[in-house]
Amino acid sequence: MSSRRGSASKLTEDEVNDLIFKLQASLPHESNSTSNKKFGSDLVKFQRSASKILERTCIYIKKLQKEVDDLSDVLSKRLASGDINAADAELIATLLQL
Repeated sequence: MSSRRGSASKLTEDEVNDLIFKLQASLPHESNSTSNKKFGSDLVKFQRSASKILERTCIYIKKLQKEVDDLSDVLSKRLASGDINAADAELIATLLQL
């Protein structure tokens, strides 16, 4: 997981809880009943919520991958057609350096 942990180390429940909430915070905001809640010792409730957050994360990642593929197709077509002005070319060069 992290270089500061040994390969045999395991995450504590609190660490997992914190990682799940950090993951949730990185998702686009939606109306979500689990937002900003700490679950304490209610393991079943936490597991259900964590499962939903992980599912939403997978859906979001797939959506982002599709957007990247679509933008890549558009860029490829524009590059192939030569339909690019100097400003577009400069922007593309800058983005490719990132």
